[in-house]
Amino acid sequence: MRRASWDDGWLLKAHAVPSTNHGDRPHGTVPRLVVLHSISLPPGIYGGDAIERLFTNRLAIDQHPYFASLAGVEVSAHFLIRRNGRVQQFVDCQRRAWHAGRSCWRGVDNCNDYSIGIELEGLEGRLFAPAQYPAVASLIRTLARRYPLREVAGHEHVAPGRKCDPGSGFDWSRLARGLGWPRSRFAPWIAG
Repeated sequence: MRRASWDDGWLLKAHAVPSTNHGDRPHGTVPRLVVLHSISLPPGIYGGDAIERLFTNRLAIDQHPYFASLAGVEVSAHFLIRRNGRVQQFVDCQRRAWHAGRSCWRGVDNCNDYSIGIELEGLEGRLFAPAQYPAVASLIRTLARRYPLREVAGHEHVAPGRKCDPGSGFDWSRLARGLGWPRSRFAPWIAG
């Protein structure tokens, strides 16, 4: 299998759409957690460039009534996986993307500091597209060869009660099989 090519923290096989919504990781901190999210803009509508515009602070809030709720929001993720499996990258993996917000994993706050955020184009509670599963598994494998990733959690696991994505429509077993990792590395099966 051919190794992925990188330019610092940019994965060259991903389509780069640089966001300014990022910051420094705490000194000496490297990613050890993947946080999976879901997003569609407007909710339940797929395709288009609204996600890119949100992550790059160019979303025109007057283009859809839902967008008004996002006025002034500055967010990003490292990656977005479209319904067709296409991978886009918004933030250098060595930087801290603004994806998890107020969050905690295994007693450690501020998951943005030590995680890589991957958005899946979708809506919590709905099924994700078949092409997204091999794409996310391949991306996580590629990331794990470069960073000491130990676990995968959903936004719902690191911000319970506040967030519910990727939600019940995401097939965690399918991801575990696709990665070939033990279930103990995934939030739904982690004890404690």
